Amino acid sequence: MAINPPVDATQTEAWAKLQRHYDDMQTEGVDLKKWFAEDENRVDALSFDAGTLHFDLSKNLIKPETLKLFAELADEVKLAERTEQMYTGVHINNTEDRAVLHTALRRPAEDEGKYIVDGQDTVKDVRETLDRMYAFADKVRSGEWKGVTGKEIETVVNIGIGGSDLGPVMAYEALKPFADAGIKARYVSNIDPNDIAEKTRDLDPETTLFVVVSKTFGTLETLTNAREARAWLLEELQASGAISGDGESKAEAVEKHFVAVSTNLERVKDFGIDPKNAFGFWDWVGGRYSVDSAVGLTLAIVFGPARFEEFLNGFHQIDEYFKNTPFEKNVVVLMGMLNVWYRNFYKVASHAVLPYDQYLHRFPAYLQQLTMESNGKSVRWDGTPVTTETGEIFWGEPGTNGQHAFFQLIHQGTQLIPADFIAFANTPNPLKDGDQDMHELLLGNYFAQTKALAFGKTADEVRAEGTPEDIVPARVFTGNRPTTSIMGVRLDPFALGELIALYEHITFVEGTVWGLDSYDQWGVELGKQLAKEITPAISQNDEALAAQDASTRSLINFYRKVREF
Repeated sequence: MAINPPVDATQTEAWAKLQRHYDDMQTEGVDLKKWFAEDENRVDALSFDAGTLHFDLSKNLIKPETLKLFAELADEVKLAERTEQMYTGVHINNTEDRAVLHTALRRPAEDEGKYIVDGQDTVKDVRETLDRMYAFADKVRSGEWKGVTGKEIETVVNIGIGGSDLGPVMAYEALKPFADAGIKARYVSNIDPNDIAEKTRDLDPETTLFVVVSKTFGTLETLTNAREARAWLLEELQASGAISGDGESKAEAVEKHFVAVSTNLERVKDFGIDPKNAFGFWDWVGGRYSVDSAVGLTLAIVFGPARFEEFLNGFHQIDEYFKNTPFEKNVVVLMGMLNVWYRNFYKVASHAVLPYDQYLHRFPAYLQQLTMESNGKSVRWDGTPVTTETGEIFWGEPGTNGQHAFFQLIHQGTQLIPADFIAFANTPNPLKDGDQDMHELLLGNYFAQTKALAFGKTADEVRAEGTPEDIVPARVFTGNRPTTSIMGVRLDPFALGELIALYEHITFVEGTVWGLDSYDQWGVELGKQLAKEITPAISQNDEALAAQDASTRSLINFYRKVREF
């Protein structure tokens, strides 16, 4: 099916209406304090529920009538049509001629036979892979799968990079309270030798299982680290006398201590992994959308198949909500449109994500790849230049740590930084400091920060506190700093799946407005290509060095001069 050219959002009537709406608001004066005072229904009109999550958009720089304009823009850029194309397997990743079917990864088994894409029963294939994953995970968790010396596995080490690392490590950290089999996980991604060295330094090779995650089994960083892990395993086992060191014993050790997430079974076998212990995924699953595929094998091992199914069900809950809810009431669509509103009308460059839950400390890093690799582009899906600003710089840290680091800039800096605040009503660690509930102390900060950002503090309010006049300006808070509050019941596998799917679809909504193919990532290729050309020049090849630009030659010459090993 041919993909229609993108609609130029800036030429739509809805865009013109939004521009007039924005201009009127600037003329009137953006004043959240006034808007709240004048509209007692504002919070209700701008609050939503999706799955187990509750959303309050009322502290954003919008009015209830703005939502209607957002919905009109979604209609005019044909969001419903493109959503249907994505869900049904049309090749909307047109630069790679691929379907975009991460939603198929979490469809229930009863959907088998309903989504045939390029001759493939996507749901049936996904469920078959999940069954294999779950059977393997149960073997490791029960102790049936043992290392080469007969000991049970205590640590699984995921070796991958990008989407093969960021999603699994984020989810592992987020769900640690649900690890119930006595198995821990570690994640190696960086080609920096310090990463693999530190992650293996205190491990027992006899109780360690490596999961090598690379669709093609050719990713430079992943395969380099995998070879180093294999060398470490064999050297340690041989040094302790656990294996003899002959070819047969080494091969057996690799088979017992390495599995793969890959579709290239020939390369998997060449590495020494039994192809029966390789778990595949498909070219319609982008790396940054793959945590709920076999890429999440370590999660199935650590948390168990039942928890992994709950994780998938959370994704599916938001998938169905996004697809079936009218735009004007669809908080996923509205949050995507809010990001467009700030990026294109307010001209903001960045977006903070601030989880008030320490278990989500890797969530902002995960979102960086999801959002910036997807929408960090300057050409549309038909190859034409974009017609407005695209992409946002996503960043953040958990509260309350961020409050003591960068909140100063958000509160009183000269740039507007919209922020998503995320929290959960319940904690798996209900501790008290005397009579003070620590979780409520955390939530007190969560509620207070969005209030302070929205409503600020005037000079008169500062003076009324007895502040010396020359200090008053420094203590004024302008307010009108936009935030979205997201609250859940508890951070469990289902809720984490909901959160991830939420931001996946927000990213898709933005990309549709901007006319982007949000599923390719050609921007990462040039640097990788040049690295292959430059690496020989670093210490070996003077001819290759001479071919570099003056700056690169100078830096390499400095390296050659000071290297000590």
